[in-house]
Amino acid sequence: MNSHRHWILFALFLLLSPLSATAFGQSAPGTQTVLVLPFDNSTHQPGLEWISEAFPEIIGQRLDTRSLYLISRDDRQYAFDRMGIPVNLHASRATLYRIAEQLDADYVLLGSYSYDGRTFTARAQVLDMKALKLSPDQVENGPLTDLLSIQTALAWDVLRLMRPSFSEPREEFLRRAPAVRLDAFENFIRGVVASGRADKIRYLKAAIAINPQYAQAIMLLAKTYFADRKYDQAALWFAKIPSDSASGEASFLLGLCQYHLGQFEKASAAFKATAERVPLTEVLNNIGVTESRRGRRDAADYFQKAVQADPSDADYHFNLAVALYRKGDLAGAQRQLRDTLSRRPNDNEARQFQESIAASASNPVHPAVSVPFPRIKRNYDESSYRQLAVEMQNAIEQSIGKAKPADRAALHVEKARAFLAGGAAGEAESQFREALNHEPANAMALAGYAHALLNQKKYSEAGFEARSAIRVKPSAEAYLVLARVDLHNDDIDGAAQNLNKALALEPESEEAKSVQQEIQNHRRENR
Repeated sequence: MNSHRHWILFALFLLLSPLSATAFGQSAPGTQTVLVLPFDNSTHQPGLEWISEAFPEIIGQRLDTRSLYLISRDDRQYAFDRMGIPVNLHASRATLYRIAEQLDADYVLLGSYSYDGRTFTARAQVLDMKALKLSPDQVENGPLTDLLSIQTALAWDVLRLMRPSFSEPREEFLRRAPAVRLDAFENFIRGVVASGRADKIRYLKAAIAINPQYAQAIMLLAKTYFADRKYDQAALWFAKIPSDSASGEASFLLGLCQYHLGQFEKASAAFKATAERVPLTEVLNNIGVTESRRGRRDAADYFQKAVQADPSDADYHFNLAVALYRKGDLAGAQRQLRDTLSRRPNDNEARQFQESIAASASNPVHPAVSVPFPRIKRNYDESSYRQLAVEMQNAIEQSIGKAKPADRAALHVEKARAFLAGGAAGEAESQFREALNHEPANAMALAGYAHALLNQKKYSEAGFEARSAIRVKPSAEAYLVLARVDLHNDDIDGAAQNLNKALALEPESEEAKSVQQEIQNHRRENR
């Protein structure tokens, strides 16, 4: 896990009480890692081999809970490659154990499937890596046309093995699973495993033609074009991902496409949307890069945050040097270039920039300094961030569990506020929900919950919760959430009315002043 990239959660951890820190360091259960392997094909029938890889895909999606981290297919394949094992080899239990050790898995899920022409049967076992114990077979069967339901039912079975306290009824678990046509799913899986780009694109487009809202297929197709540097096609498909399925990675990669297409304003908006979901350091850097390419002077602020978050990254120092030089801070630029070269001595571009600034400062007739472009980041590491977020949530829950019942809602609100201030709106939402579980009429929790939803662009939900908060106790925060929801809905008069109500409660609110400016900007745009 790259701790530098997850500076916000680490900083929030430092804000937690000593009790929380003790719980985190000593006995918080933490997230557990699960490796789902392709199932063995026991059918001996042609045309069903694709189902082998379908099990990790579907079961992985169904097991994606706060307390379980699923190892990706790419990481699994990398482990096979490092050990020199062909991906399609039927590996021995001893080999699978070594792979699981390399991936630091807590559980390994392995299984097989068979089909007799009428009934499809799937079997799964869970290997507990710490206890070195293999569970009994979990078996599900039914018509082949019910493949996804069979796989989902199997996920419910194994989830109960790994989490004995898991209490969701089987029928509800099955009902929540997204409905996907089997032929669309088959094309998607064939696209996942296809080695050639042309075949991959053909299968994925076939899946999308059957199910135009198939978010996973659209995402993989977009990433396939992105890997080929066909940024116009990739951007087109990233933009088609349904809004309720859009991920931080999708908006990040969309931003990179738009950056490479020279659409810096759109790229900046995409990166900012990513930051609202997942405030990774590379995202802050890329906002700075796009703002710089647009000629905005606030680029230095984003680079400064990136440097503070990850001072070991030479590119962040280099980008800050570029931004400071453009602002006329030559001494600051030179400082950052020295930091760049101390971390990457062979960085010729940084050295030339440093020498050019020094020569220009000492010789007025020296040619103008050629200012390089800031450096974009292409890496995106949300999974480690989410792992750390789960660890944080576990530590918080353990510490709050030791508090008196009357104090628990207030403690959840306190932790939620810390997450919200750090830009981790999803984690803040979870903590506000926990507070409301303890005290449903807590006006501060309701208003904060609305604020967290707003920051994730869940406008209708944010408005509903803000109105609920106001019914309990009016607050400036709740009225400002409503004002921003009104602006999203182009209701400028409604936004102004809610702003005035907020100002009546908190005349000096800086947030209210920001909303006031946003309203003025909307009025100018609509003239």
